[in-house]
Amino acid sequence: MYLYQPYFKHFNRLQYLLVVNVCLASLGCFVLSRRWVSAFWGSFFAGAIYGFGPFALGLANFHPTAGLLAAIIPWLFCPAAFGPKARWRWVSRPLSALPFLAILLFFQVSIPYRLFAVWTQAKLHLGDLLGLIAPFYLAQRNITATLVGVYHIPIAALLMGFSMLLAAKRLGIITIFALGIVLACCRSFLSVSPVMWLTIPVLCCSILVGAGMQGLASAGFADRRWVLAATVIMGILAIVTLLLAIKCYQIFAGLGRGYAKLFIYSAEMYIFGAIAVAIIFFMARAKLRIAPLRWVILCSAMAVDIFLVATFIVDRIL
Repeated sequence: MYLYQPYFKHFNRLQYLLVVNVCLASLGCFVLSRRWVSAFWGSFFAGAIYGFGPFALGLANFHPTAGLLAAIIPWLFCPAAFGPKARWRWVSRPLSALPFLAILLFFQVSIPYRLFAVWTQAKLHLGDLLGLIAPFYLAQRNITATLVGVYHIPIAALLMGFSMLLAAKRLGIITIFALGIVLACCRSFLSVSPVMWLTIPVLCCSILVGAGMQGLASAGFADRRWVLAATVIMGILAIVTLLLAIKCYQIFAGLGRGYAKLFIYSAEMYIFGAIAVAIIFFMARAKLRIAPLRWVILCSAMAVDIFLVATFIVDRIL
């Protein structure tokens, strides 16, 4: 509500759907993540990153019903996630196709009504991938770009979540994630915009962030190498964004100064995240669990990141 409240006076009736979309998407991801994430705060931030992440907020560039479709996707995965067990477990496989079918059906039904929620020419470009590490920059440079990523600090939890996913050999989830990526990189077919297929991998990444947060909060002495690896990668991303800032400062006549500052903001976030994860590493190395303290560190760092970047994106779009 805080993100959109300053713009309510300019909203038409349909634009109020933007608020409903992000809330419904967050709640859906929260519920779905409970299948794999037992910690409340892990599921809470998984929902926050999906509903208030760069991709979901960026859908405001299109018709409000595009965000509504993205909000429904987590709920459509629930039958497969919480469905039949034991000998009827095979039923979950066809149920996993429901979100894919819903996207296809949405675009087919909307054609007769001339409702083009997302134009079919909209697709993921190579330049949009910069949003993975610098959402500030991409949101400022091109507000019509496809915003991807999970912000800055959640990347550490995402890396942890991916390592846990691969270690557990969850082939079903890996397949769904890979299929969503492939479809998003393909050209439009059956009048479906490639952008909407990104909803599925973004949802998977959001849940992996929640699982990764739980992994970081419970990491023991044997897991310290994974935590250290996440810390190092966050440090590398900080260096990369600082180098990009220097490059922008070197643009003729100071024309890149504004963008340089945005890269510096991203670098500061990565340094902040690296410090937070490094504290957890030294706690694991010293065999100190203190789970409540770890959750406070993780949640505080991520809350600041999500709040600042989400506010920036909404201000640029609206």
